[in-house]
Amino acid sequence: MSRAAEELQILLDLMRTLRAPDGCPWDRAQTFATIAPFTVEEAYEVADAIGRGDLGRLRDELGDLLFQVVFHARMAEEMGQFDFADVARAISDKLVRRHPHVFAERREVEVTELHASWEAQKARERAQAGHEGVLSDVPHALPALSRAAKLGKRAGRVGFDWENAAGVRTKLDEELNEVDAALEAGHPEAVADEIGDLLFTAANWARHLGVDPESALQRACLKFERRFEGMERSAQRQNLTLSELSAAQWEGLWQAAKSLPDKH
Repeated sequence: MSRAAEELQILLDLMRTLRAPDGCPWDRAQTFATIAPFTVEEAYEVADAIGRGDLGRLRDELGDLLFQVVFHARMAEEMGQFDFADVARAISDKLVRRHPHVFAERREVEVTELHASWEAQKARERAQAGHEGVLSDVPHALPALSRAAKLGKRAGRVGFDWENAAGVRTKLDEELNEVDAALEAGHPEAVADEIGDLLFTAANWARHLGVDPESALQRACLKFERRFEGMERSAQRQNLTLSELSAAQWEGLWQAAKSLPDKH
């Protein structure tokens, strides 16, 4: 048995012990629904570690995410539905189906051809699973920006899409004007709706430009965080109180922070 198999078996045995009648009361009390938020959170922690370039933390966060998979699989096993081996087999089978150029008839293929092949295979799998609507299986739990781009992409497969990025850019101007109109009319609910339309369009503009909107926003957040922390340190060195800074002082600190290289 390989080291990886040994360590995985130890983890599976630990999970079984935690869920046993004489195990941990908290772990025994959990359900798929109560654990789901932790699963999502751990996925974000993995993405955050990657964004920060922290490989040590990435190792730990991947372990936490793996534990979530093991947890869900163990609860399903207790219900007689499936176990971890079934989960592993399902993803292995899917990978083989989606890579016929590697596992069926090995041949050289272009990335564009791969995308077309994957989308066709995904469509067949959705139909077999009973997801007949084009948008029917886009998860509601996805981050809103990611979901917006995925919805746009899925609709685009059947022809409902902008012709190019320039068309989305024009729509973005239109949505900005509609936000301004709602603001001028003094309708808070309409403003919220129009801001939503604006963000949806921005996400799809990113999609047309080949940019993942969620990742782009995450990077922007990390960049802002690093720069703001730099401003805090600079203010501290100058014995300045943040809450008492003038607009000009804030601008000076911000420009100084922007001039420094962004580090992950």
